[in-house]
Amino acid sequence: MSAFKFDPAPWVPFKDRAVIDRVMGMKKEDYLNQPNKNLTIKVLTAEMCEWEWVVTVFKKIKDTADNGEKCVLILPNPVGSYKKIAYLINTFGVDCKHVTGFLMDEWADQDGNIAPESYEAGFMNANRRFFYGQIDEKLRMPYEQIIGPTNKNYRDYSKMIEDAGNADICLSGPGWAGHLAFIDPDVPEFKAESTEEWLQMGARVTTLHPLTIAQNSLHGCFGYSGNIANVPPKAFTIGPRDCLNSKGRLEIHSITTAGTLVAWQRMISKLVLFGPVCPQLPTSLVQMKPTTVLVSEELALPVVPDYDFGY
Repeated sequence: MSAFKFDPAPWVPFKDRAVIDRVMGMKKEDYLNQPNKNLTIKVLTAEMCEWEWVVTVFKKIKDTADNGEKCVLILPNPVGSYKKIAYLINTFGVDCKHVTGFLMDEWADQDGNIAPESYEAGFMNANRRFFYGQIDEKLRMPYEQIIGPTNKNYRDYSKMIEDAGNADICLSGPGWAGHLAFIDPDVPEFKAESTEEWLQMGARVTTLHPLTIAQNSLHGCFGYSGNIANVPPKAFTIGPRDCLNSKGRLEIHSITTAGTLVAWQRMISKLVLFGPVCPQLPTSLVQMKPTTVLVSEELALPVVPDYDFGY
């Protein structure tokens, strides 16, 4: 019987079959024994991945406070985890006046207008509720030190991060299309003649890849029901250079569907860590600089067919 062969759909960003076939079978031992000296990969339970992330961020905030140093963070949107960081800050009485946080991304409309802080599904709105607003008032950083992109500042955003001394940690995790923040593949705003040119790109407003819209339609703030029409079509994002300029990077790969083994992130985790560094796999850029990667045991499983599972 002859094999059924086909080309991936045109909108699939990364199509190299040889790489795809090679990484599908990678498992926990391959994550732990990978040869790239820039990557420190830890395979933990999903719960411990979150706590390792929380404690790492808290420790950076506390250590810099104890040493009288500034702390600059590039912040994603892990709302529940932020509450835990705030709890530790409050419990140990850590004064956060030295902390400056830059949101790594925010939604935008079809015309590129960035969502205001009042937008309930927005990342600045979430940060104010789940992080800044959870810290005891006497310990909080000044309000203006949690910085998000706006229609006034977005053109200068990369320079603002650089002027702050660049981030001590850029906190991230890969999206379904391989994005870091909203640096999506195959979008016009991140088109480049070479990988080297792409790596030097800074913050901007960008079109979102269809997979990014589908992924976010499964998130709680959009009703976790596949309501793709309710997800904004564009976003603001930091650029590759903002992540690479950071003094450290912390990745977390642990997203599953409501705690099951179903995980769109399992395959992209393998591609961005073990595939080539290229614009079609944006998070792959972390391979170039020292990065700690927290991978859940569920995500470290190999990708194998299960014909009895169904949908």
